[in-house]
Amino acid sequence: MFDHIALHVKDLEASVRFYTEALAPLGHMLGSRDETSAGFGPADAPALWLYLDTSGSERGSHPGTHVAFSAGDHQMVKRFHAAGLKAGGRDNGAPALLEDYGPTYYAAFLLDPDGNNVEAVNL
Repeated sequence: MFDHIALHVKDLEASVRFYTEALAPLGHMLGSRDETSAGFGPADAPALWLYLDTSGSERGSHPGTHVAFSAGDHQMVKRFHAAGLKAGGRDNGAPALLEDYGPTYYAAFLLDPDGNNVEAVNL
């Protein structure tokens, strides 16, 4: 569980497109948007914030962030993965039961446009 998470992104449009599609199956939506940021989550309580990285630095030399979203069931995990791939995400682990994480740990992983590892998990 988390209150909010902020990710700095190189291409806000690509990231908004990715997260809009990937998070829809989990019941999350774009709830706030301006020229340099976007907030996702329940309509009245965005918890994932994207901020346009205007530093000009190349961040590809160090690892991205990992964010895991709760999913209500296995089908939601599958829809998250499919929607994220369609929206330009890269596969980082197809939907599967990961018993080494726990006996009921069902998850899928995607890399967003900035290389952040994004997971949907149903426990």
